[in-house]
Amino acid sequence: MEARAIAKHIRMSPRKVRLVVDLIRGRSVNDAVSVLKFSKKAAAVPVGKTLRSAVANAQDLADRDGDSVDVDDMVISRVFVDEGPTLKRWRAGAMGRATPRKRRTSHITVEVKAKES
Repeated sequence: MEARAIAKHIRMSPRKVRLVVDLIRGRSVNDAVSVLKFSKKAAAVPVGKTLRSAVANAQDLADRDGDSVDVDDMVISRVFVDEGPTLKRWRAGAMGRATPRKRRTSHITVEVKAKES
């Protein structure tokens, strides 16, 4: 069984979030949670929330089907970051001009599944 969670419009650039996502790709869920907990990167917070949401979705799907899923037996099957819409803002520049600022956003997708026995 596979479950997925998506966090959209996260106000961090995808490049920064991908650094954190690369740390947990392919790991077990418990291992990934501990890595995110002790990471200094700010992107670890939304990635951790999305991971916990995917685990909760998997448990909910298992309850509906009458199965039981243990968090210890789950592994991250896929995790990736897409670029969301860019907010275009302006800031004062030299000689009375305006200089553009791009506020980038991210879409984080985490998929978890039970380990192959």
